[in-house]
Amino acid sequence: MPKKVGTAQWRKQRRKEYLEKKEYRYYIFCEGEQTEPLYFEGFKRLIENNPIYKDMVLIEIEPCAAETLRVIGMAERYVRKKGIDRGQIWCVYDKDSFPAKDFNGVTERMDKLNLENQNVQYHAAWSNECIELWFILHFAYYTSNNHRAYYIKFLNDKFSELGIEKYQKNMRNIFGILMEKGSPRLAIRYAKRIIEDGKKKTPTDIAPGTKVYELVEELMKYLPEELKIYFYS
Repeated sequence: MPKKVGTAQWRKQRRKEYLEKKEYRYYIFCEGEQTEPLYFEGFKRLIENNPIYKDMVLIEIEPCAAETLRVIGMAERYVRKKGIDRGQIWCVYDKDSFPAKDFNGVTERMDKLNLENQNVQYHAAWSNECIELWFILHFAYYTSNNHRAYYIKFLNDKFSELGIEKYQKNMRNIFGILMEKGSPRLAIRYAKRIIEDGKKKTPTDIAPGTKVYELVEELMKYLPEELKIYFYS
């Protein structure tokens, strides 16, 4: 038993030392178990391979298999359990068919949490109705409020046109496809335009709309210089 306690303490100390070296910390909680985590893993891999920032940036991605309010609930519990005292907490989630009060409730909850600790700030990277809208914006300015089935059809048609395999939610190369075959730069511009047009509306009423670009803008700062051209105007 003493040996196990010693091992646990050693690991805790090693993690503390590891975190202390990380100046920029991002904890990303994804509603889905595949689509969103696989996309943001693309950023994580490139940043961790960037000799300039790899020792300065921490990116942890947590698949939640939960929706809206449950995502932020899991994020809160994670922050308490891990004793996180500094960093950005990002919740990535979709509207889908969940109630408006739950979808809007995430940002309302975040506003309260952000008043409690200025060093741990929560952010919402929501999509209405789904993250596939963010993917579509890499190819077109899309403003039709359709069911996700239409978004997936759009991506399938576009991928077929580009000679890419059929779009699937578990595509491990989705980040590379969007960066190299689409235009992250235009996606950011289009997403901002949609949010600006709906600036007096609630997240539920901005349909379609997505704030995934805000997290992308945070992470793209740490990409290798030769790749930043894909993201910056």
